[in-house]
Formats: sequence, structure tokens, C-alpha cells
Amino acid sequence: MDKLKYFLLYFIIINLISFVLFFIDKQKAKKDKWRIQEKTLHSMSFLGGVFGSIAAMLIFHHKTKKTVFIVITIAALIFNIAAYYKLYQLFFM
Repeated sequence: MDKLKYFLLYFIIINLISFVLFFIDKQKAKKDKWRIQEKTLHSMSFLGGVFGSIAAMLIFHHKTKKTVFIVITIAALIFNIAAYYKLYQLFFM
């Protein structure tokens, strides 16, 4: 059960961080200030924060018109689903 707690804790934290980074980037974009690099946003998605990324993209209407960004985010989603499933198989079955 401890493994599940750590797994869920990581999942929540990484998605919150990803969500907040998108929010910060959107605010900076509105003010035409220094921005968070796209590779940083993508890295957070591939590290497990893709659900926070997608939520932020939809809520803040951020990066939704950039086709390449969306394609990479979809790739991160597929990667995350596969990775979470594999981790579930390894540790919880």
C-alpha cells in the first residue's frame, strides 16, 4: 500500500507542477515577458504531468493553436498511459 501512496503522490505533484507552469507561461505571454521554454513544458508532460498540461491548455486556451505542440502533447499522453499501465503491472498486480 505504501507504493500506491507514493505513486499517487508523485502523480498529483507532477500534474500540479505542470498545470502551474502552463499558468505562469500564459500570464507571462499576456504581459509579453520572458517565457517558460516549450521543452520544459514538454518535459513535464513526459515525466508524468501530461494530464495537468492538457487541463491547463484547455482551461487557459494556451498553446492550443500550435499544431506541433499539440502533437507532442498527444505523444506524451500515449507515453504516460503506457508508462502508468506498465508501472501498475509491475508494482500492483
